[in-house]
Amino acid sequence: MIKPRRLPSATYAVGVVCMANTKAKKVPLTGDQAVATAMKQIDPDVVAVYPITPQTEIVMYFANYVANGQVLTEMIPVESEHSAMSACVGASAAGARTMTATSANGLALMWEIVYIAASLRLPIVMPVVNRALSGPINIHCDHSDTMGARDSGWIQIYCESGQEVYENTILAVRIAEHKDILLPIMICQDGFITSHAVEGIELLEDKLVKEFVGEYKPAHSLLDVENPVTYGPLDLQDYYFEHKRQQSESMKGALKIMPELFKEFEKTFGTKYDFIDTYKLEDADIAIIALSSTAGTARGVIDELRAQGVKAGLLRPRVFRPFPREKILAALKNVKALAVLDRAESFSAEGGPLYTEIKAVLYDSSIKPLVTNYIYGLGGRDIFPEDIKKVFSDLSAILKNKKVSSPINYLGSRE
Repeated sequence: MIKPRRLPSATYAVGVVCMANTKAKKVPLTGDQAVATAMKQIDPDVVAVYPITPQTEIVMYFANYVANGQVLTEMIPVESEHSAMSACVGASAAGARTMTATSANGLALMWEIVYIAASLRLPIVMPVVNRALSGPINIHCDHSDTMGARDSGWIQIYCESGQEVYENTILAVRIAEHKDILLPIMICQDGFITSHAVEGIELLEDKLVKEFVGEYKPAHSLLDVENPVTYGPLDLQDYYFEHKRQQSESMKGALKIMPELFKEFEKTFGTKYDFIDTYKLEDADIAIIALSSTAGTARGVIDELRAQGVKAGLLRPRVFRPFPREKILAALKNVKALAVLDRAESFSAEGGPLYTEIKAVLYDSSIKPLVTNYIYGLGGRDIFPEDIKKVFSDLSAILKNKKVSSPINYLGSRE
């Protein structure tokens, strides 16, 4: 394989300010550009991709890095997302540090191979730009794509901002490749809301990123002829169950290992991450739980309500798989009424996927807040501060009446 030549560190990148051996400074980037920049700094061995809105800019900008010789990555343009994930599986099994990216219907087309990647314990890193699944055809944000894949065996991290997407793409490499995890990982951001919005991204020093991700040393490479392994064998009743159990135990084990990596990231770069993020939750009587960019809207509303004497708060899960049960329970210990906001409809008639997870962890705990669910924002419908205020108003009424009269609600939908 012929590797492209690497240009001098001061070279350009189309649409992106290039960081060359400097300490962190802010540059204006979209969420997609931030991901592409993180991928450039990681410099993976293989990136197999197929474009899809609103993920396309990630692979477009990264393709420029490849063409300009700023990375040594072997980029494989394929004819579909199914082929992209198939190529990633082959490359990762052969011992290559491997990445891809997708959205919505692209993730759905990968479905068969998404499960295979996890079952083969391949540490593939995949940024996902959340978008509504068809039909009807829609290119805007909701979480139906990755929520549909929540039980595929992939770790899932949901990001609020471009900064968080950028840093978690780097962090994801260490998580996926840890010898006691070895699971693929999705880094999720809201389509258009963060993927195409420009914000000041504090880029990390190239050298420090390279040192943090380190040199990839695959645990079981197909090309290691001295230690032969088999990938993808027929696995019937004798061993299939045990292999699924191993996957499950690895996901549980990630709950213990990921905090070590969070601490190492903080020590290296100064940013503290955890499984969850909270805002004014310690003494909150009423609170909402929401993923990704909606949390930013909620914070502004909470500040207004606090000024009026309302004890409102927010819990934002950053990591959805593995589900951080104990962290969530500890954070909710003082909350009396709780609204879970879902940007996905599970069609179970029992509420959205985040709501059912929260209800499950509360069921056998000593924490018993009154809980209600709001499905919102499907197909990219905006959620406004007034919508969040309505949720908190409903929670105040629930707290006063000590009763949830409507457990499943649709926020911002025409009746």
